[in-house]
Amino acid sequence: MISRTSVICYIAAVTAFSTFPGSHAFSMSMSSSAAMGRKAFISTVATSTAVIMQNTVENNSNSIGSTFMAMPPANAASIPSTGAKAPTFELPNSLGEVTTLESLTKNGKWTVLYFYPGAFTSGCTLEARGFQRDINLYRDLNTQVVGVSVDSVVKNAQFCNEEQLDFFMLSDVGGKVSKLYGSALSVPGFGTFSNRQTYLLDPKGNLTFVFTDVESHVPRHSAEVLGKIKQVQEEA
Repeated sequence: MISRTSVICYIAAVTAFSTFPGSHAFSMSMSSSAAMGRKAFISTVATSTAVIMQNTVENNSNSIGSTFMAMPPANAASIPSTGAKAPTFELPNSLGEVTTLESLTKNGKWTVLYFYPGAFTSGCTLEARGFQRDINLYRDLNTQVVGVSVDSVVKNAQFCNEEQLDFFMLSDVGGKVSKLYGSALSVPGFGTFSNRQTYLLDPKGNLTFVFTDVESHVPRHSAEVLGKIKQVQEEA
């Protein structure tokens, strides 16, 4: 039997997710929630709710989702300094391989390393589609796009496949790399998620620029990244 607390959490989560009709993040019914147990159910609701809070930008003027507060950017003090080597890492990617900072830079390309809260959520899908739409423009600028989230390799691979993305995602399970980059959002009792921030790395692996306020303008984010790449390449 589902407790009163579980029912309240369920109603709150469903109300929030009703503003994101394309989201795959929460598809349980009341009957399935009973089967999975109170603890697992509340954990799923809490995790999903944390991701919901990142997805307010693309809602239209009729959406009740405008009442939700977007999560703030990470503390500037925790973000690595620009002009210096980006934090090194080694993570599995959605292609079933291992990616490191060195493997990204050995091809002499610029890198857009973007962190996102969760695959299949509305804002993250919109953001990924923006990068995919402009992928040839990035290639013209000798730039590769790589996503990072705490999602599993399987989930990220499914996301890339369903969205037909010509770039891969890194699985930062546990959020260790997200913390190194000052792009971690921790929910007490439920773990760490990647905040929506984007990092521009030069061909030598140096951190050139950081976009911290991505959440407020996801639809135009890719265009802004392209503009910044052109600017820093001209200045280099």
